[in-house]
Amino acid sequence: MERFYVFLQQLINGVSLGGIYALIALGYTMVYGVIKLINFAHGDIYMMGAFAAYFAALWLGAGFFGALALAMGACLILGTLIERIAYRPLRNSTRIAVLITAIGMSFLLEYTMVFFLGARSRAFPELLPPVRIDFFDGRVFITGKELLIYGVTLFLMLALQLIVHKTKIGRAMRAVAFDREAAMLMGVNIDRTISVTFALGSALAGAAGVLVGIYYGAINPLMGMTPGLKAFVAAVLGGIGIIPGAALGGLLMGLIETFVIAYGQSTYRDAVAFALLILILLIKPTGILGTNAREKV
Repeated sequence: MERFYVFLQQLINGVSLGGIYALIALGYTMVYGVIKLINFAHGDIYMMGAFAAYFAALWLGAGFFGALALAMGACLILGTLIERIAYRPLRNSTRIAVLITAIGMSFLLEYTMVFFLGARSRAFPELLPPVRIDFFDGRVFITGKELLIYGVTLFLMLALQLIVHKTKIGRAMRAVAFDREAAMLMGVNIDRTISVTFALGSALAGAAGVLVGIYYGAINPLMGMTPGLKAFVAAVLGGIGIIPGAALGGLLMGLIETFVIAYGQSTYRDAVAFALLILILLIKPTGILGTNAREKV
């Protein structure tokens, strides 16, 4: 019976972590779906969101929801600027040129923060009162932080689905993803649509940064690299370019990592994530929810 309690507790922990990965993966999958770009700077936008919330709490005295709103707004602006300055001039360049630019932008964000703030970890402010709900005489519990992560993640995912499927800009995003040339001939503003895609994805990454700060209680300027890559694996796992696939992949990634740690193999948690990527690419390259599609050349 004790093993069941351990399993249930790790399931709760895994869903919390998976929700965070899902928010980051959504940004990857949106950008890839629209312009076929793997934005490797996305993980560092998530890091910038965590620091935006950190300074909002310290300097402005913002509570959780205020810090969350400011972080999402800051990352929305940052994502838009990165797209406009770094990626738009390369819109008609080779994919490798854009990919190298994305990697360079990732290092630029990281080491700009290291230059100004140093590389040390900082304690994230306590924005929530300690709450704990016990089950099975305390053998299984869920914290207020985890409940908040569930709620915020679910709300943002549903909001994104409504934007994509029920708004004019959402229809434009789907049209550009399906056929950019045809969408342009139909009057869709391609540059504006791509900018909005980057903005929305970056805002979600900023929210994930705040949730990570709340969950782990510490942030640092290099925190974006590994979670960013794992979120990319999650997007591929679910089916990159597919929004429900990113959510599913993030959830599975969080559960896999949590159970690997819980059962005594924490040293290999990162290796397991990337071994999973190789396995997916060998067995089903399109991901769980992906379908085979002909690519125009």
